[in-house]
Amino acid sequence: MSASLAIWRGRVQWGAILGLIALIALCLAWELWWAPLRAGGSVLMLKAVPLLLPLPGLLKGRRYTYQWCSMFILLWFIEGVMRGWSDSGISQWLALGEIALSVWIFVMVVLYARWTRPSLEQATP
Repeated sequence: MSASLAIWRGRVQWGAILGLIALIALCLAWELWWAPLRAGGSVLMLKAVPLLLPLPGLLKGRRYTYQWCSMFILLWFIEGVMRGWSDSGISQWLALGEIALSVWIFVMVVLYARWTRPSLEQATP
C-alpha cells in the first residue's frame, strides 16, 4: 500500500468516527434541549443509542463494520429528510444538520471500505 493511501485512509477513518460522534451529540442535544417534541426531553433521544453499535468497529478499523455502517447510517438520513420536510423552525435546521452528518459519514465509510479492499492492498507494492 502506498504511503499516501495509508495517510488518506487514516484521515477517512477519523472522519467517519468524528462524524458519528457528532451525529450522536446532535441527536441527543436535539431531543433533550434544543427542540424536543415535549418539554423536558423526548423519548426520541433514544435514536442516538443504535449509533453506538458501529463505534467500536470503526475505532478498530474493521472493514466489515464500515461496509454495513454505509447502509445503517441511511436510517438517520431518511429521518433527517422526513423531519426537514415536516418540521419547522430550529427543528428543521437540526434535521438539515442530521442530513449533512449522515451524508458525511456515508461518504467516509464508503471511501474507507473501498480503500481497504483486499484487491487494492495486493495490487499496490
